[in-house]
Amino acid sequence: MAKRKHWEVVMLGRIAIAGAGALALTVLGPVALAQTVDGPKMNWRVGAWGKPRAAVAHLEFYKKYLPEQTGGNFTLTIGYESFGGPKELLDILKVGGLEATQICSAYHPDKQPAYTGLDLPFLPLPNADVQAKVHEAYHLHPAIVKEFAGWNAQLFMSTVLPQYEFVGRGKPPKALSDYQGMRVRAIGGIGDAMKRLGAVPTSVDATEVYTSMERGVVDAASFPSTYAHGSYKTYEVATWFTENLSPGTQACPMLVNLDVWNKLPPQYKKLLLDGKAQAYQELKKGYAEADEKNIPLFKKKNLTFIKYTDAELAEFRKIAAQPVWDEWVKAREAQGIPGKELLDLILSTAKQAATN
Repeated sequence: MAKRKHWEVVMLGRIAIAGAGALALTVLGPVALAQTVDGPKMNWRVGAWGKPRAAVAHLEFYKKYLPEQTGGNFTLTIGYESFGGPKELLDILKVGGLEATQICSAYHPDKQPAYTGLDLPFLPLPNADVQAKVHEAYHLHPAIVKEFAGWNAQLFMSTVLPQYEFVGRGKPPKALSDYQGMRVRAIGGIGDAMKRLGAVPTSVDATEVYTSMERGVVDAASFPSTYAHGSYKTYEVATWFTENLSPGTQACPMLVNLDVWNKLPPQYKKLLLDGKAQAYQELKKGYAEADEKNIPLFKKKNLTFIKYTDAELAEFRKIAAQPVWDEWVKAREAQGIPGKELLDLILSTAKQAATN
């Protein structure tokens, strides 16, 4: 057997210690919760945006779980944009204005170039279980740890966002060539993929997408599956919906201020880690419930559902998967970031996770 790199040994050890439950979601159900955990009184201010919805189910879980397990001593206050907008939260966390926050790297890719590997289009992430394992492994790579440490941040867990789909107005793009010249809200690697189809991608904050579509600033918008289109009500100003384009997803992790994490009492760290498996389950449950609600709603609104053929999707992957990955690796290596090693980690972890 080839000798493992030091960081790989450390990663495996940390995974085993920090919560195999979070990495075995298909096996484990809700974790057994501890009795009351003694500790100091503290309240974490947690950044988020939008409103309570499936993508923050893990935050809402911890908001309930932590005080239950500590007799009310450890509490969370989730500020839905009251603590700052989605593009500001990383900076606010860095200076200690927040104890924790959710972010999306695609909102500020220049600040976290290594982490944007998880935003690449057409990564082999067929479900939330595989995605969680890939993200958790990626979070432990030294280059990623170092990158976030530069922002005084400790990665805690993934949001395992579903594959993105588009809603739009006007002529439905029943052929991939119909995206030529279309103005689309598509961030991160999804924007890179859509550019390969001749679309014109633009970055718009999630909370501004509805208005941008309503005013005709963009012709179409991508969001995770149906849940976000339902949450932000983009379907109300749309005439069509893609049900299987699935060009990729975005990495929108929960972060903890590094100074806060390092000073956190050990029993509170353990409590947070013990809750991760259940937090992931709540995310999965939220996305499934959103699909059950929103698909009939979209049909009731008479949206045209667009389903592409396997041949069309294969052609899309041919022009927007490996070529985009190669460009990303080249750009990261030029920055002194081990891009190939990071991409290989994603692909090898996904392959192993899919077979387990």
